Amino acid sequence: MTALSSPHPALDKLIQTLTLEPLEDNLFRGPKASEGWQRVYGGLVLGQALVAAASTVDEKRPIHSLHGYFLLAGDPEREIVYDVERIRDGGSFTTRRVRAVQHGRAIFSMSASFHKPETGFEHQSKMPAVPPPEALPSTQELLSAGNADLPESMRAYLSRDRPIDVRIVDPSRYASREPRPPEQSIWLRSNGPLASNAYIHQAVLAYASDFTLLDTALVAHGKLLFDTDVQLASLDHAMWFHRPFRADDWLLYVQDSPSAFGARAYCRGSIFDRDGRLVASTVQEGLMRPRETAFLPK
Repeated sequence: MTALSSPHPALDKLIQTLTLEPLEDNLFRGPKASEGWQRVYGGLVLGQALVAAASTVDEKRPIHSLHGYFLLAGDPEREIVYDVERIRDGGSFTTRRVRAVQHGRAIFSMSASFHKPETGFEHQSKMPAVPPPEALPSTQELLSAGNADLPESMRAYLSRDRPIDVRIVDPSRYASREPRPPEQSIWLRSNGPLASNAYIHQAVLAYASDFTLLDTALVAHGKLLFDTDVQLASLDHAMWFHRPFRADDWLLYVQDSPSAFGARAYCRGSIFDRDGRLVASTVQEGLMRPRETAFLPK
């Protein structure tokens, strides 16, 4: 699987990390995923697992769904081995199961289904009316505009060099502790062109889909991603790819959180392209556990 060279170093690094080394039939190794975090970012494991599964399937048969479970925190200083099990190769559908292993233990498991393109009935939800990405500030512009109320932890996070360009539809939630309806929307795209291979675009979108999904549940409680009185961790992640798309063109990620209970938050997302086509959907449940500390980053 190849991708176009990009002038953006963070995107080049992501593509390199999504390029797996074949070890044996159905066995692949992903490069180290060190990004300055204490554990491997869940979206990266999703993307690598998707690439591993897709490497055993005819590229003319795109993935249409994946269901993954995060079992253990990944070690960013160790490579991840992906063991692909060929469950079924049918006339219309292909099924794969992937197990991600570090230190001799499974840290992630995923089932994925691939579907031969067919024609059929069509309908979809309508994309909400939001400002286009060109009318919204980039993260660099958000930081340069002052935003004195923005917590330092969020300023540091937004200032990181990232492979995905993000435009936040309503950034005011990051400067406020007021509980709001648990909803948010962002525009996103890769920070450079990608090859035409559909699996690259699906893997990059899988990577990006984990950025803010669980964070949506925090909006209802006036909390932010890096508050130290909240423990967050993704438990599972599911995606459905409905229509062809390009991850190097703007996509609108509309997210909400219908429920939080028992230290678990449930979140879902709809992803639209510039023309209003629903191209993918996501669902995630995550751990959202209160911690006994009064410290909040300033």
